[in-house]
Amino acid sequence: MAKILVIDDDTSINELIKVNLELAYYNVITAFDGNKGYALAKQELPDLIILDVMMPEVDGYTVAKRIRENDSTKDIPIIMLTALNMLQNKAQGFNIGVDDYLVKPFEMEELLMRVKALLKRTNNIPKSVAVKEVLTQGDITLIPESYTIEIKGQKTKVTPIEFDIVNLLMQNYGNMVSSAKILKDVWGYEADDAVETIRVHMRHIRTKLDKISNGKKYIETIYGGGYRLIPEGLTEKVK
Repeated sequence: MAKILVIDDDTSINELIKVNLELAYYNVITAFDGNKGYALAKQELPDLIILDVMMPEVDGYTVAKRIRENDSTKDIPIIMLTALNMLQNKAQGFNIGVDDYLVKPFEMEELLMRVKALLKRTNNIPKSVAVKEVLTQGDITLIPESYTIEIKGQKTKVTPIEFDIVNLLMQNYGNMVSSAKILKDVWGYEADDAVETIRVHMRHIRTKLDKISNGKKYIETIYGGGYRLIPEGLTEKVK
């Protein structure tokens, strides 16, 4: 039985999530502030954490950052809850290493679906991040054990989600990969906010690649379709 930690200072929402998760046969532990939540994460080592953003004293971003910086908790998947449906808020969470985002108010069925998909993704291992060998195409080399991308000797660290996305593009290099396929293969589900979520991740990936690419562009946006990796890179502007 998977163990889930719920960290939310709103007692009614915390209890509602707990009851519904228990009805779905999960083992649930709860915390009502960030400090207690982080302490429980280290103590209990749950299989997944559901984390609210807006909490007094210590907010969800700070808790998520602490979780990712601790060796014992850094790989625990995190679903972040927020009432702020703004791109920059999602970007902040994803940049820390949050795995998924859900905006309040949400349907409980949607949360349960995302919990199931994320647990399946992290437990099954047949995802791109589980690939053990170094993968090279053109200028780009992916190093799975350290979540590192290397371009002609220059290296940059990426988050596990970002690594999965680039690896998926690498496996399909030269061909367009649709947004729907990225969401399905990386996250394991379909959702209405897929385009926005993927755009945030692509922006972060491109920013990191730009720092080591010597002016070349490696990811092309196919408008209305998806994205394509160009392993050799292009010197002209790629949208």
